[in-house]
Amino acid sequence: MKKLNRRDFVRTTAVAGMAAAAPRRLFGQGPTVITPKTVRPAVVASANGNQYKNGGPATCVETAFAMITGGSDVLDALIAGVSIVELDPEDSSVGYGGLPNAEGVVQLDSCCMHGPKKRAGGVAAIEGVRTPAKVAQLVADTTDHHLLVGRGAQDFARAMGFKIEDDLNTEKSRNLWLEWKRRTDPEHYLDPKKRAEAWYETGLQLVRDGLIDPEHYWGTINCDGINFKGELCGVTTTSGLAWKIPGRVGDSPILGAGLYVDGEIGAAGSTGRGEANLYNLCSFFIVEEMRRGASPKDAGMAALKRVQRNTIEKRLLNGRGQPNFGLNFYILNAKGEYAGVSMYGSTYSVCTEKGPQTLDTEPLLQGRPTD
Repeated sequence: MKKLNRRDFVRTTAVAGMAAAAPRRLFGQGPTVITPKTVRPAVVASANGNQYKNGGPATCVETAFAMITGGSDVLDALIAGVSIVELDPEDSSVGYGGLPNAEGVVQLDSCCMHGPKKRAGGVAAIEGVRTPAKVAQLVADTTDHHLLVGRGAQDFARAMGFKIEDDLNTEKSRNLWLEWKRRTDPEHYLDPKKRAEAWYETGLQLVRDGLIDPEHYWGTINCDGINFKGELCGVTTTSGLAWKIPGRVGDSPILGAGLYVDGEIGAAGSTGRGEANLYNLCSFFIVEEMRRGASPKDAGMAALKRVQRNTIEKRLLNGRGQPNFGLNFYILNAKGEYAGVSMYGSTYSVCTEKGPQTLDTEPLLQGRPTD
């Protein structure tokens, strides 16, 4: 019998081991090899995510990024970030001091999605709670439901220990509502023939007169984030369209419209005209475009083009035949790549290892929506 030297023994043993393992690999029974996944953390949000601090030291995106890089759950971090904006009375687009509905009542909407846990929750037309995003998170974590609305949402919040306030108006939001009331006798229900909206035009006149930030007329903050492990989450919260019909719910609390997250693909959220976003389910559409290989920017632009094609009513078009409203998307993929796109020029905020930044969005159309 031929003796094996040490080199031949090692080679023969290795080949035999590979052969023994081959059948298990073929039939999927072998050990799973997990390769470490490292992503550069990032937080992407609407422009107000890097504007308001509610008297504290940091903005929404700064706070969320610091918590994410410190090891906090991504959704917990995003909720903490948007809560700063919800509580700041100077931001009239969300939470406390958000612009009220036609009857002067602040009704709030929010939803959130947790990519790794495959959970989602939302509230709509909730009154008396300054931080609806936290209530939306509890809907996801403590119930079998995705969406609670109106009185039911308020009762749930009360049961969860939230303080219910009689009025969320600030002096600023109430005075703006009174100015709107003075300027128009609102005609919310549209004439089937004329589709005239005196209330809508008067609201835009307040924007043109510099009384309302154009970004706040439709309201909302969206914030999406990813950590080192590639875990994605998102949240959207809003006071909704200024002077809306009581009970109106826009895109913000609706999964697939105001927000959509797929933990393996990416996240997308929106601010701007909610009805346009709802009709096209843009956030879901954007994530599906990324699933097919599109970059965040290209996926967002595809959604904007879809909205433009589907906007045909004369009352929704400007003198150039283009949409007369703003619509913005904030997009983050599973690689940590991000983009902000808009129907017309706007800004958005991000926070990475470079710190918080406010950046220009990529616009689909030039000029302004009301030109």
